Amino acid sequence: MANVTDLQTKYSKLAQEYSKLRAQNQVLKKAVVDEQANSASLKEQLKQRDQSLRKQEQEMDSLSFRNQQLAKRVELLQEELVASEAKGKKGKSKADSPSQHGLQTQNVFDEDLQKKIEENERLHIQFYEADEQHKRQEADLRARLEVLEKDSLQHQAVVDGLTAKYTETTERLQSDKARLEVKAQTLEREAKECRLRTEECQQQLRRCQAELNRQVKQSSSVIQEKVPFNDTKFSDYNSLNVPPHNRRHQLKARDVAGQALSFIQDLVAALLNFHSYTEQRIHIYPLDSSIEPISPLNQKFSQYLHENAAYVRPLEDSFLHFHQSITEDTVTVLETVVQLKSFADHFSLYTHFLQKILPYQLKSLEEECEVPLCTVALTGKNHELQNDMKRVTSLFEKLQTYINLLALPSAQPNAVPQSSVSAVFTQLAACLHSLHDAIKEMSKHYHQKANLEQELPTITQKLCTTTECLLGSLSSLTSSTGKIATFFSNNLDFFTSSGYSPRGSTLALNPLQAENMLANKKKAAAYFQAIIKPTPQSVPYREALSNRRILTSSTESREGLTQQVQQSQEKIARLEQEKEHWLLEAQLGKVRLEKENQRIADLEAQLAAALGGSPNMQRSTTNTVPQSHEEAEMEQKAVGKETLCTSLVGMLCTTPTVEHVGDEESREQLIKTHYMARVGELTTQLQISDSKAVHFHSECRALAKRLAIAEKSREALSEEVKLANQNITRLQDELATTKRSYEDQLSMMSDHLCSINETLSKQREEIDTLKLGSKGNAKKNKGR
Repeated sequence: MANVTDLQTKYSKLAQEYSKLRAQNQVLKKAVVDEQANSASLKEQLKQRDQSLRKQEQEMDSLSFRNQQLAKRVELLQEELVASEAKGKKGKSKADSPSQHGLQTQNVFDEDLQKKIEENERLHIQFYEADEQHKRQEADLRARLEVLEKDSLQHQAVVDGLTAKYTETTERLQSDKARLEVKAQTLEREAKECRLRTEECQQQLRRCQAELNRQVKQSSSVIQEKVPFNDTKFSDYNSLNVPPHNRRHQLKARDVAGQALSFIQDLVAALLNFHSYTEQRIHIYPLDSSIEPISPLNQKFSQYLHENAAYVRPLEDSFLHFHQSITEDTVTVLETVVQLKSFADHFSLYTHFLQKILPYQLKSLEEECEVPLCTVALTGKNHELQNDMKRVTSLFEKLQTYINLLALPSAQPNAVPQSSVSAVFTQLAACLHSLHDAIKEMSKHYHQKANLEQELPTITQKLCTTTECLLGSLSSLTSSTGKIATFFSNNLDFFTSSGYSPRGSTLALNPLQAENMLANKKKAAAYFQAIIKPTPQSVPYREALSNRRILTSSTESREGLTQQVQQSQEKIARLEQEKEHWLLEAQLGKVRLEKENQRIADLEAQLAAALGGSPNMQRSTTNTVPQSHEEAEMEQKAVGKETLCTSLVGMLCTTPTVEHVGDEESREQLIKTHYMARVGELTTQLQISDSKAVHFHSECRALAKRLAIAEKSREALSEEVKLANQNITRLQDELATTKRSYEDQLSMMSDHLCSINETLSKQREEIDTLKLGSKGNAKKNKGR
């Protein structure tokens, strides 16, 4: 379940990253569309500027033509002036003073005309230079516009590639959703079938229990009335100081020890993970050992944590030996279980190990509080964790005391009074519940501390991963301690009950009495085997022994069926949990699919609008599910149903119709055959369940590989998106710079053209004035 939880967490993180990338892709597409619009607007502005430039060239041509006309007119005026001077020389004798005055006026006009001609030449030179500069700037701008268009095409290609990748990811997610839906439906059908089977098994179990209870009552009455086993040869064995062998107590003790062994194995695995991940964490935080050396205190702490397996593993091994020592042919009481002393010694060693590492744990948390970025809330959580660790260590010490007390009678009989044993078991159960509460509180404080550390700016991915693993080990530790506490409370009556005690005495059973009891059991078994021999005088005893065997086998079968029903109920509960889990996953997948379809539709609409067309392309995703696998599962289900129906019919029809009712051997053979067939059917069902579990495990591994591939692709896509964002930022900066330079140049050109127009208008006015003045002078000269 822990692997499934990690897989779900990684899958949810991947979905969040995917949604972020989709949002970034949408922003990128919008930016590309805006860039294309800006490029189009720049092209339009360039066309307008070309048109205005052509208009200005035409105006310049017209102005140059007008200037040539004015120059010709100036030449004509000069010729007229020369002619008027020649005429003035002829009439010099007639009027000296007026001609001299006209000559001076003419000289003034000549100087002004020469100045205007020089200014006109200078303006022609400036206009030519401005025209050449404008042409050069226009060529540069055209070259930069081509470069921008190439960059825009490259960005469009990147956007198309990202769109294709996102489309493939969407299709893959849709296929995963379809497969999960099919799997959820299959699990739902299996759960219904298992529920029906359980109901039928419960009905059969009730019928069997009623029948067996009736047979037990009948056999008990027969044994009490007609089969008294009193040993008259050795009267010492009939005394009340030797207890009888309790086979049911032995079976119960072995079953309880087996359950405790599984819980101890889970606890050992959780403790190993907790110490290992704690060692990894102190190598990362507050100082990373790969960058700089950690403190000597943490180095010593790491060295001690590295030795945790030498103290934790023996707990599982010693308890396994203890479980193996409990058999049907032994006597299981505190005075005879010698292997419990070995478990108590190893538990004491582990408690000493916890006491040894406790100061280092507290100092390590204090070092974390001394980090400059450690907040007040994080410091408070560290202090709470220090208190939790002290409490957990003290509770382990109390457990060590109680376990040593329980193991003491095996080394020193009668060291612990029988009246105190039940109190020790009660206190042990209370201490286990307190340990579960303390570890649960420590796990809660660690979760809060991890959430606060996520807000720190210096947090690394390596530290996050190690913290998540540490939190997972704490969750496993909390679960295992809770199971152990619940198991111990449920079986407290069995622990405190005296399965073996001498008759008429309140003292505990000593090892010598246990040996005598086992010897008596062997003698009784040999005696029964001797009287089973076919003699006419022992017919009543044979009947009694046959009834006894039937009763014993029926009781064992009832207990076996009860265990099977419990296991079936546990499997049904587990399957229902998995069904709810997969239904929730299917709903989440459906919601994600709807969101993705909506985003894809929006992106396609934007892309169509950006490209100037609306291509009617519909991508149909065909969810292909491997048919061979479904057919194989359906065949297995069909076979299971047929076997179940067959077994049910057999069980319903197994009312023995024996011609000779007194033949107990045939009846026993029928019952044995029926239950052997039932055991074979249950074995087949167990094999089918194991194969399904292997199949689910392989699917989980495939999903994990897929998740790793998706994470790699996500990292590659994030790098591509970063590069695209950098390119977009660079292009936007270049575009803004180009736009500003264009605006500055156009404003300068417009100002220059305005100044040229003003100069030309002034020159035209001056030329008109000179022309009018020259005409007035000519008229005056003619009049003279």
